[in-house]
Amino acid sequence: MKAPKLKKILEIKECHGKKWEDNYSWIHQKNILDVLKDSSKLDKKVRKYLEAENKYTDYHLKKTRKLQKDLFKEIKGRIKLDNTSLPFKDKKYEYWSKTTKSGNYSIKLRKKINTNKIETYWDGNKEYKLSNSSYFGIGDINVSHNDKLLAYSLDLKGSEYYTIYIRRISDKKKISSQIKDTSGSITFSLDDKYIFYSKLDNNHRPKKIFRHEIGTPIKNDKLIYEEKNERFTAGISITSDEKYYLISSGDHTTSEVHYFSTEEVNAKLKLFKKAKEGIIYSINSWNNNFYIHTNDKAEDFKICKCSHTNIKDWKEVVPAKNEVLVGGFTMLNKWMIRSETVNALPRLFVRNLLNNKEEELIFSKEKVYSPSVTLKQKDRNTDNIYISYNSPNTPERVYSYNLKNKKKKFVKEQEIPSGHNRNNYIVERRECNSADGRKVPLTIIRHKNTKLNGSANILLYGYGSYGSSMGTGFSSTRLSLINRDIIWVTAHIRGGMERGMNWWKEGKMLNKKNTFNDYIAVANYLIKNKYTSKKKIIGMGGSAGGLLMGAVVNQAPELFLGIIMAVPFVDSLTTNLDHSLPLTVGEFKEFGNAKAYKKHFNYIYSYAPYNNIKKMNYPHMLVTTSLSDNRVLFDEPAKYTAKLREFKTDNNILLLKTEMEAGHGGKSGRDGQIEEIALDYAFAISLKNNIL
Repeated sequence: MKAPKLKKILEIKECHGKKWEDNYSWIHQKNILDVLKDSSKLDKKVRKYLEAENKYTDYHLKKTRKLQKDLFKEIKGRIKLDNTSLPFKDKKYEYWSKTTKSGNYSIKLRKKINTNKIETYWDGNKEYKLSNSSYFGIGDINVSHNDKLLAYSLDLKGSEYYTIYIRRISDKKKISSQIKDTSGSITFSLDDKYIFYSKLDNNHRPKKIFRHEIGTPIKNDKLIYEEKNERFTAGISITSDEKYYLISSGDHTTSEVHYFSTEEVNAKLKLFKKAKEGIIYSINSWNNNFYIHTNDKAEDFKICKCSHTNIKDWKEVVPAKNEVLVGGFTMLNKWMIRSETVNALPRLFVRNLLNNKEEELIFSKEKVYSPSVTLKQKDRNTDNIYISYNSPNTPERVYSYNLKNKKKKFVKEQEIPSGHNRNNYIVERRECNSADGRKVPLTIIRHKNTKLNGSANILLYGYGSYGSSMGTGFSSTRLSLINRDIIWVTAHIRGGMERGMNWWKEGKMLNKKNTFNDYIAVANYLIKNKYTSKKKIIGMGGSAGGLLMGAVVNQAPELFLGIIMAVPFVDSLTTNLDHSLPLTVGEFKEFGNAKAYKKHFNYIYSYAPYNNIKKMNYPHMLVTTSLSDNRVLFDEPAKYTAKLREFKTDNNILLLKTEMEAGHGGKSGRDGQIEEIALDYAFAISLKNNIL
């Protein structure tokens, strides 16, 4: 079967005096946001091309169909399908959720405390059927403070245009009209007369916060805040003590918070601290104090507090530490529970607010593991919490823990129905030197029987953007690769915050190439130390991780057997130059502003995957995207694939698969997500076994 060819229509682009050719830019539709809402508006020629690519992909992957089915069954077999969460007490009710063997979505249940009558207030499987949509994205599900109303938001396209619905729980009668084109988040007022929500503007950016009086026409909704800064988006939440609503605005690097009392009939917004470029802060309220998490004069963040009556007098609670990321916190009456990240490893601490003594919560002797904390009840006057941990080879274990007497009780373990022996797997933490000498952490998990003589294949996962740190927790899906002698390695490269704020700064803007150099350094380290060999590494990354994949494969294709990129940000220069797109202006401080600054333009141009495709051999590649993705538009990977086919000089497989009814996160529902994982893994295993 011949590979599809996308029609070439030459366009000469120009910026800062530089001209370049783009033969495939015509597939980007000027009305792309309309297409995201209604796929029938997609250009027929473009649709035909995407469908042809899907047929081509299906043809080449037909040898893997049985493997895909086996993997689907295998991955699903490690999931306890009929599972129940631990209960959470909220005033008069206990709340929990469950999943079933036959369903793809969660079911929300509750019962009055000290009674046995169980009530289902949300059944995702029934709601999915009622939606008459193949895609079913759930945004927010909120019960009102009087326990009588349910507000929820749905995205039925994958484009993240959420519609809000409000109904009575007792009879499921809708009591307000649909509120369309929202971000999906919902906040009830304490008196249950109103909800607050953020409205998307014409560029799909949440800029306005509205108050809706339940049961009244949407046209009467009151605008309470509008964000004027082009780069910033806005959202609303409520503090832990329920004394204040918080309107938080900002982008990845700068933030600002307004607040107003939950007792105010008409919102009188107060500015907590004016936005200052490069300063990130968030606040919460507890015991008549505001607690502030900020990087102001603290590169890796600190926690401060101030009284409600004097918000300018900050007192330091948790000081900043060098290359130790001071994370978020949870407040109880007598306790603060907070997180840190040290050398790509998360840690938990508890502070006694009465005497300010602090200690680390350690529940495992493993060197690499992920701890977390969950509240047992809404009433914060308690010493009891749930604490859990997992590691690359240990499924989640949950304990009931008393902060005062330090007694713990095992309550739940992630069950692997098909069986799991953690002793079959070896977890390692290593470091390697990048091109500039910086030491890059990497987490390795392998089967104990996998030989370390250079013969093994590796799945090398990376991301490296937006300050997002890559986790070190358990994944039952990865076992399908690891059990087949594919070593899983996570590269904790710059662009994340595994080593603090500077780790992020060193991997963004005019330092972005450090991200790619780190990843290549990890690959070379694994080769040098006999974990694998050249042409045995399969690179994998999605979204901004797709940018990583596109850049490194242009830079060092000889290292890789294959590349798997999901919803990849590969036409990064074109997107950066188009300020009408949803995310572009909010990411100027992550990637730069190529239109405004020649220096930024030249730098982005020098690494943008699409612009740097060369006439050379490339590894096998699987590129996946979604038609309704508003974050990375489908035309990016489509253009990239078409150009790559034109330039590459090898006979290796290049496949583009477009989900025609999905968004940035791929298919909806449990089975849909497993199907996508099975496809990626089948591709990787087939490359390993040389059957494609």
